[in-house]
Amino acid sequence: GAAVNLTLVTPEKAIKLAANDFFRHHLSKDGQKLTLLREMLAGCGAGTCQVIVTTPMEMLKIQLQDAGRIAAQKKLMAAQAQLSSSSVAGAAEPVVETRTTAMQITRELLRSKGIAGLYKGLGATLLRDVPFSIVYFPLFANLNKLGQKDPNVKAPFYVSFLSGCVAGSTAAVAVNPCDVIKTRLQSLQRGVNEDTYSGILDCTKKIWQKEGPMAFLKGAYCRALVIAPLFGIAQVVYFIGIAEFLLDMLPKHRA
Repeated sequence: GAAVNLTLVTPEKAIKLAANDFFRHHLSKDGQKLTLLREMLAGCGAGTCQVIVTTPMEMLKIQLQDAGRIAAQKKLMAAQAQLSSSSVAGAAEPVVETRTTAMQITRELLRSKGIAGLYKGLGATLLRDVPFSIVYFPLFANLNKLGQKDPNVKAPFYVSFLSGCVAGSTAAVAVNPCDVIKTRLQSLQRGVNEDTYSGILDCTKKIWQKEGPMAFLKGAYCRALVIAPLFGIAQVVYFIGIAEFLLDMLPKHRA
């Protein structure tokens, strides 16, 4: 899933940051400071835009990362079956391992479920990414302002980086229960003795009953470690204006 993950991360962060700026601009009154509620509304709009665009790539990433676990279980079961049959029928044929690709998963989803198959778990993804943006963007904006000596001058790059790290890790931990639910819902294939879920409420109920409340915090530490530098770097790139610098280096088309 590394290639799909790489394809996902760049547009996800670009859409989220650009959409947040767009909504902040249109929600501000004559350039005045946004209220906390308006900052949260801007984050909500940014998260919604990002989810609509990147959910199919997120879906493929989860399926590719999950394929190895399912294949390992099938291989173990096949090996056990061959071992038991070999004692009666002689030597067994070796287990042939096939590798699942993103294109195979995409074709299968489109064939069996159409475009809607790529948006499986959309509700859970919205439930994770919209609250994430609602928490992240206001928190980042206020932390970043602490490093501004002048309201009209951008904060130093290291302030933006640290603000992105703190805001990103905080928001990641806050919405981790939604991330656990989303991942469970988007797993198309189940391992041996694994539950199936009919929706968000059913998934939440089964996890709570069978694994306890702490199951909703599984992976929170690792997720915070990943999200913190990811958003820290993204905010530095965005605030320093590296993208604008690169675009200015492109040859201009003359009229």
